[in-house]
Amino acid sequence: MLLWFKRLLLLTLLLIALALGLTSYALYSYPKPESFTYGVSFNTLYARELGLPWETVYTAILDDLEVRHLRLAAHWPMIEPEQDVWNFREIDRQLELAEARGAEVVLAVGRRLPRWPECHVPKWASGLSWEEQKEEIRSYIRAVVERYRDEPVITYWQVENEPFLTVYAQEHCGNLDVDFLEEEVALVHELDSSRNVLVTDSGNLGLWAGAYKRGDSFGTSVYIYLWNEETGPLRTLLPAETYLLKRKVMELLYGEKETFLIELSVEPWLNKPVVEADLAVQLERMNPEKFEEIVAYAKRTRLPEQYLWGAEWWYWLKQTQNEPAMWERARTLFQDGRE
Repeated sequence: MLLWFKRLLLLTLLLIALALGLTSYALYSYPKPESFTYGVSFNTLYARELGLPWETVYTAILDDLEVRHLRLAAHWPMIEPEQDVWNFREIDRQLELAEARGAEVVLAVGRRLPRWPECHVPKWASGLSWEEQKEEIRSYIRAVVERYRDEPVITYWQVENEPFLTVYAQEHCGNLDVDFLEEEVALVHELDSSRNVLVTDSGNLGLWAGAYKRGDSFGTSVYIYLWNEETGPLRTLLPAETYLLKRKVMELLYGEKETFLIELSVEPWLNKPVVEADLAVQLERMNPEKFEEIVAYAKRTRLPEQYLWGAEWWYWLKQTQNEPAMWERARTLFQDGRE
């Protein structure tokens, strides 16, 4: 028994030493960026959920905050509200407004895209079998990429969103079909070989390998303040250096790839829609002080391009709740370059 304990202790110490060594190596490998590029994830469906005209919010992000890096989502129900009936009005306009201001866009396609319930399926397709749905998803992706592949404002395609985060929204997404994910990536490559395909994974819960090795570029999320059904609000225990370590492990296993912080959460995690939640609870869970903490934490990941998550909520606070502090703090981040 004593021999077994000694071996376990030795193995534990070796693993700790390895982790510390890799972390030190990662810190040495990734110098602190001289500056950070900040962007925003914008979601048409979320703006509407907040009761806001999406174009008003989007234009304010471009003109008031002066954001020039955007991640947009071509949600399947928005693009194909009826079978073979296509609606490109919102994305057409968003790309037009972005291009007029010299902005750059990551455009996401797929069934699983940002915002709850994670997997977005049009009502007409919800009763189809998975095999039938896959055929319709192929058609929808083809329509989007063929329409926009000649748009210079688009710099990356994102295929699906955190597809390997299967423990989250399981009831809406089911099990991950890895073969189909690979088929989606291949389809986008076939339709547009001029741009990299971005595949993403959770920073808090993801192992990264599945997403990292399947994309040309990789994106991860950072959530510092979270919510769990059993524990309620909580703060991550992961140090920012965890991201450096995970990135170095991925590079050692699969080679170097451009890596983004594609989803930096700066909004409250709630157990109900924002418009139904108590404002005091929202501001307790996310406020300018936590904004400062989150931005400082994200800098320590040394990922030079970071897309903030929550701009629609900041605008909603300012316009409907007379709470402009989050919006004003964001303006400082994007405009003044004091970060």
